[in-house]
Amino acid sequence: MTAASDGGMRSILTQPKSVWAVAFAAVIAFMGIGLVDPILPSIAADLDATPTETEMLFTSYLAVTGVAMFFTSWLSSRLGAKRTLMFGLALIVLFALFAALSNNVEAVIGFRAGWGLGNALFISTALATIVGAASGGSSAAIILYEAALGLGIAIGPLLGGLLGHISWRGPFFGTAVLMAIGFIAILTLLKSEGKDENRPAPIALSAPFKALARPALGLLAIAALFYNMAFFVLLAYSPFPLGLDALGLGFTFFGWGVGLALTSVFVAPMLSARLHRTTVLRLALSLLTLTLVAAGFSVHSMPALICCIVFGGLVLGVLNTVLTESVMEATDLPRSVASSAYSGVRFVGGAIAPTAATALAEVFGDPVPYFAAAGAALISVVVVFAGHRVLRRVNTSISSELEEAEAIAAGEPS
Repeated sequence: MTAASDGGMRSILTQPKSVWAVAFAAVIAFMGIGLVDPILPSIAADLDATPTETEMLFTSYLAVTGVAMFFTSWLSSRLGAKRTLMFGLALIVLFALFAALSNNVEAVIGFRAGWGLGNALFISTALATIVGAASGGSSAAIILYEAALGLGIAIGPLLGGLLGHISWRGPFFGTAVLMAIGFIAILTLLKSEGKDENRPAPIALSAPFKALARPALGLLAIAALFYNMAFFVLLAYSPFPLGLDALGLGFTFFGWGVGLALTSVFVAPMLSARLHRTTVLRLALSLLTLTLVAAGFSVHSMPALICCIVFGGLVLGVLNTVLTESVMEATDLPRSVASSAYSGVRFVGGAIAPTAATALAEVFGDPVPYFAAAGAALISVVVVFAGHRVLRRVNTSISSELEEAEAIAAGEPS
């Protein structure tokens, strides 16, 4: 290790306690999406629910997260970072605890929706807070934040499987406890902003909606809408045809999450530095389409389907990062506004996919949701191809590391 790299590592690790408090809470927040994945079959069995009803745990969560994303920049620019973080964490603790204590699937679905609101408020504010409080410059803060993001994505399904192996209520109780610790840490360690100090200028409520009228951003949002349908078929529907217990599902999607985290942080920047982003998008979306077709044909072979899921995670990591980098360069709008608009649309696609997948499986058979997801990914390929002239701007260089990370943070499906 060189002296420069050793110094860089020290700058990342030598951070104020407030930064570690927010980073810890960020890990737990990003765990939220994959946490319930391994326990979907258990919830269906214990609460006498159909697969379509249990998939509503994803739909309610993602629908509320998507709608909230349109308004989080408006709210946080008025409340301030610390209040927004604490409000989001408090909602997650409250609704995760209520979900753990529920005795019917309808209640769990409703409380999961409240959890989605809390998560949207938290993740929309966490990055700016870490950058503002970190030592060693924005680069060190961004690496720390992306590490927290990757850990959360990978650990969520594993923790869900380990706790869900005991009871489906375990992951909900675990999240409530961990987020309560995060709430206390931020309350005690993070300084409040002064009335005028470091307070962002208020953002108009209509800003994210007007942003979608920009042609390049609108095209990317449409591509992301269909891409996210494919994403959540792979993540949310797969536990049912796999037929594994909670522990087996936890390890499977831990592999998926590790692959996604690694390619998001390391492979995607390398590819976009060597190729046009639109080229990377076309190639990765085409590869995702083929992966989903392979999953459809492999649905009755557990080892083959697991391989498709894990390989899909590698592809999804590239797409998450490059899509959100592209959004950042698509317009001259403030990055937070563009990312909020894009994220709101893409989460709608995620909300539609899980329940649609199980409904298709019930009528047409287990392979069909994967073929439908492949069709959705193919639509995204066509959108990127057809809009190549409008999207020419996204192939320019990233303005700054901070802006890149802000876009990636808002675009991640947490």
